[in-house]
Amino acid sequence: MSTLITNIAELMTQDAEHRVLRDAAVVIEGERISWLGPASEAPAADEAVDAGGRALLPGWVDSHTHLIFAGDRTAEFEARMAGESYSAGGIAVTTGATRSTSDYDLTRLAMGRVAEAVAQGTTYLETKTGYGLDLENEARSARIASTVADEVTYLGAHLVPAGADAEEYTELVCGPMLAAVRPYVRWADVFCEQGAFNEEQSRRVLLACKAAGLGLRVHGNQLGEGPGVRLAVEVGAASVDHVNYLSAADIEALAASWSGWDADGGSGSGKGTGGSGTRGTVATCLPACDLSTRQPLAPGRELLDAGVQIALASNCNPGTSYTSSMAFCVTTAVLQMRLSVHEAVRAATYGGALALGRESGNDVDGERAVGSIAVGHRADLHLLNAPSATHLAYRPGIPLTHAVWRAGVPQKLR
Repeated sequence: MSTLITNIAELMTQDAEHRVLRDAAVVIEGERISWLGPASEAPAADEAVDAGGRALLPGWVDSHTHLIFAGDRTAEFEARMAGESYSAGGIAVTTGATRSTSDYDLTRLAMGRVAEAVAQGTTYLETKTGYGLDLENEARSARIASTVADEVTYLGAHLVPAGADAEEYTELVCGPMLAAVRPYVRWADVFCEQGAFNEEQSRRVLLACKAAGLGLRVHGNQLGEGPGVRLAVEVGAASVDHVNYLSAADIEALAASWSGWDADGGSGSGKGTGGSGTRGTVATCLPACDLSTRQPLAPGRELLDAGVQIALASNCNPGTSYTSSMAFCVTTAVLQMRLSVHEAVRAATYGGALALGRESGNDVDGERAVGSIAVGHRADLHLLNAPSATHLAYRPGIPLTHAVWRAGVPQKLR
């Protein structure tokens, strides 16, 4: 079954050539993109969809969420808005509620959050464990997450549970808990921050998870300058997330990690990929969280100018960023972080794919790439009810999602 989407006013590919096509068309065949180009040259297809002069983007790739939770932290939010500072300890409130909720209800809640994200244009997302914080509940969270998300990250090292010894808990995270979650997860993460896990504990967790065959991520430099960024680069983490407080040395270390990367990816290869060579550590900015915690926004402009690959993600979670709106993150990045619209959209699509190791793959190598529109890539598409992506920032707060295809399948929007 093939579908032609035609009469596209603006097609922002986010491919290797960073192309923006006008009066364009795309053909979907099964789960893949089989053709794109000028609408006047489009081949025949089994069915046709008239985009009506709207803009078409890759679907959002949300590379940082915490969707497996129960409970409510409205009171904490109200207190923070009244002037209290954010600390990592609020996680414990969610842990209690999550542990006492049934598998059925946790799954139902998570599926509702995924549906909410898809209705706003998100077509590929990661989520983490981290609200179980004991062996049984972390394994349960990982299992549930594997049924609702595209990528699952083990975050047993989110916080040391109340009453637990930090060293004993770190050993649990590195040993029996890791073994219990391993069948369900592809990534591991650690909250390397004051009030959570120190540098030595974080390194132990990351190295144990790396030895178990997991890719690595780090929560770092959210509440102040610290070792998170440098540790992420040291262990070869795919991303370091939050990055609110960065020294010149931190930015330099992130930039150096990309020194062997060709951002254009050999554009003449015809593969449609957006880079090649030795991948570095993506700096993932979480602007919705920054606003909620009243931290300074991550220095996205400085990171890009230094040659660092960045991603934008929602950090959807009950305490500090209870939103799955990637459009809001893009809008904030343009209006307050000084990114261009194209840069912000790229960070929220290709950048997220890069942070998840899913930026490449096509008909030749068999694994479909996400986060960009190119032949052979997964047909994850987001049609805006606007003639250009600029409207995301030009009309802040206006819901602009008109239609979504996820792996070639039209999605029901709420």
